[in-house]
Amino acid sequence: MKPTRLFGIAALWLGLVLPSRADAQGTLADYERAFGLRDRFDGLVVNAPQPPSWIGETSRFWYRKSVLGGNEFVLVDATTLEKRAAFDHQRLATSLSSVRDTTYSAIQLPFNAIKFVDDEQALQVTVADSLWRCDLTDYECSNTGPAPRGMSGRFRGGLGQQRPTPPIEPKISPDSTMEAYINNYNVWVRPVGSEEGRILSYDGSEGNAYQHRSIEWSPDSKKLAANRVQPGYERIVHYVESSPDDQMQPKHYERVYAKPGDQLDVPQPVLFDLSINQQFVIDNTLFPNPYRNSEFEWREDSRAFTFEYNERGHQQYRVIEVDAATGAARAVISEDPETFFYYRDASGGQRNSGKRFRHDLDDGREVIWMSERDGWSHLYMYDGTTGKVKHQITKGEWVVRNVEWVDEEKRQIWFRASGMNADQDPYFLHYYRINFDGSALTAYAEAEGDHTAVFSEDKQYYVDTWSRVDLAPISQLLRTSDRTVLMELERGDYSALLEAGWRPPEVFVAKGRDGETDIWGVIIRPTNFDPNKTYPVIESIYAGPQGSFVPKTFSVNSGMRTQADIGFIVVQMDGMGTNNRSKAFHDVAWKDLGDAGFPDRILWHKAVAAKYRYYDISRVGIYGGSAGGQNSTGGMLFHGDFYDVAVSSVGVHDNRMDKIWWNELWMSWPLGPQYDRSSNVMHADQLVGKLMLVVGELDTNVDPSSTMQMVNALIEADKDFDLLLLPGAGHGSGGRYGERKRFDFFVRHMLGMTPPDWNGAETHTTDDGSQ
Repeated sequence: MKPTRLFGIAALWLGLVLPSRADAQGTLADYERAFGLRDRFDGLVVNAPQPPSWIGETSRFWYRKSVLGGNEFVLVDATTLEKRAAFDHQRLATSLSSVRDTTYSAIQLPFNAIKFVDDEQALQVTVADSLWRCDLTDYECSNTGPAPRGMSGRFRGGLGQQRPTPPIEPKISPDSTMEAYINNYNVWVRPVGSEEGRILSYDGSEGNAYQHRSIEWSPDSKKLAANRVQPGYERIVHYVESSPDDQMQPKHYERVYAKPGDQLDVPQPVLFDLSINQQFVIDNTLFPNPYRNSEFEWREDSRAFTFEYNERGHQQYRVIEVDAATGAARAVISEDPETFFYYRDASGGQRNSGKRFRHDLDDGREVIWMSERDGWSHLYMYDGTTGKVKHQITKGEWVVRNVEWVDEEKRQIWFRASGMNADQDPYFLHYYRINFDGSALTAYAEAEGDHTAVFSEDKQYYVDTWSRVDLAPISQLLRTSDRTVLMELERGDYSALLEAGWRPPEVFVAKGRDGETDIWGVIIRPTNFDPNKTYPVIESIYAGPQGSFVPKTFSVNSGMRTQADIGFIVVQMDGMGTNNRSKAFHDVAWKDLGDAGFPDRILWHKAVAAKYRYYDISRVGIYGGSAGGQNSTGGMLFHGDFYDVAVSSVGVHDNRMDKIWWNELWMSWPLGPQYDRSSNVMHADQLVGKLMLVVGELDTNVDPSSTMQMVNALIEADKDFDLLLLPGAGHGSGGRYGERKRFDFFVRHMLGMTPPDWNGAETHTTDDGSQ
């Protein structure tokens, strides 16, 4: 019996007054209220802006904001401070309604983005997969063809998952006189327009062929570099679609999908000097065991080319420069952490990006580089000639999250960071600028909240939009030179939302396992919350080390809120091992994804329970998908004395079964006993409590066999559990049906209630989940 349960019994014995358990939770009425939250709350937040879009190189921008019952588009001129409707919404609605034979209103247009075209005399919008041009003089709208699409097809690959199709067109030299191509596994060149070529290499073969897509010409067109590649093991994952829409019989699919431990391609860089007809096979002493090498990048003066080497196991990362005259290789930069180097890119606006950023200056004679060598993610200036650090640019117990751009002329870096404001949530993103020498650190977004700043093309103005989970978005236009607020654009108003019964999540902070580190999370209570009753607790978990996941921005509806309204308190927190804090915080995940921050999470729960008597940690559930599916099942296996019920979707139940990049990055290579220690499959016999597994038969992110091997291990251990196998479903929690099954599972096993009879006429459910 849990200590918390013993405490409850003792308290009653001593006559202490404790909150009573909430009665009648999990009833049909609770489900109806929960499923109706979206309709109940939608459209009640007004004047909430979305981040803007600047119009080309002008000082004008547009943004979309919420109004009662819909949205409208606003146009602003930063120079004149004129603010008006971006177009005549009613005329556009009328015109589109006519040509599309449907009905649109001025505040419910069928698109959420616009593009000004033809010198701002017309709009381009996407409606139902088609591009439409609407003239802003007569408001005539015409279909201009299909909207552009991204990658198509059922299966989309990622790094280490799917081999690209080699291009067949020759690579033309910068001076347009020669072209390079692959013939019989070797590199050839010929004059453009000629059929006659000459061979540059003789060492290519079927099992060690030159790779066409790797060919890169030097800027002076006198040299080229290419990779000769020894192929690794091509693992194929097979899929059967049991219930296709277009035929009775099942369909079979397959995809290339590398897994931890698989033999990978081994590239060998080779340099060709056409002027002296010489080949240099580059000595690989500095890059002997690649996970992958990046593409070749030539110096502008053709003196050398570079590539980035990521060693298998991700504990060494190097920038390699190859001398074009001799073929000699040297390491310009070498990262050698004791744990992992998170090599994903940290440029641009990704919220959960990696820790790799490189920007070459003066044709590589200086290099801006990101590193965690002092325990925090910061920027350094390297001497590209000597390979030595000239100085550290940013410094302190805070984290550079992204580099937005580098101004080489002014020698300044614009970046996003978190944790610099000691009195704020350390995950909040703020914008900064700093000089190359580390001086003149300047903040461009200081208000308490999570910020998105969008600068004009000439960087003279920017729009700063921020929010918190308890603060609707606020947007201001500022002048960059002195950060003066020129005008407040919008201030989101959610008073009507509060009147309708919505309450913001509570941000809660508790100490982690070391007794010092703050663990940040949120608490979501049901709309009919009664502090005089007790509520079981459900934790939403995703402990993937690639990011941090607790919401930081304003949002009206979420699956956690719906789950709570059936009769629970739902929480989420980021434990140690997740990203965007110190290197030590992150390193907890190293070779131990099974840890998942649980020691911190459990202490966080206990801290909430110590503050709120209605927070019942004698009844704790947990759910998650993908890495969260691994985590939620792991909570039951490794911490069954705390967690009682789990629902796990498309889980990575053994890290050897999932994609190579994600798992080898955190669990390391070569494979070792650490994989067994974190494996749910290997510890299936430790299951206590109630577990439901969910998997889609066409999950192309996590091999569905990962879940089925967990099923097999549970059966072999003679354990009871539930399984939901979804025909035709991919990587996810099963949509509306999977969500409702999760609700039912928690109601049955945490509230002790029988869920509604969904096959009964009185509980017929519509497609949107309402009754």
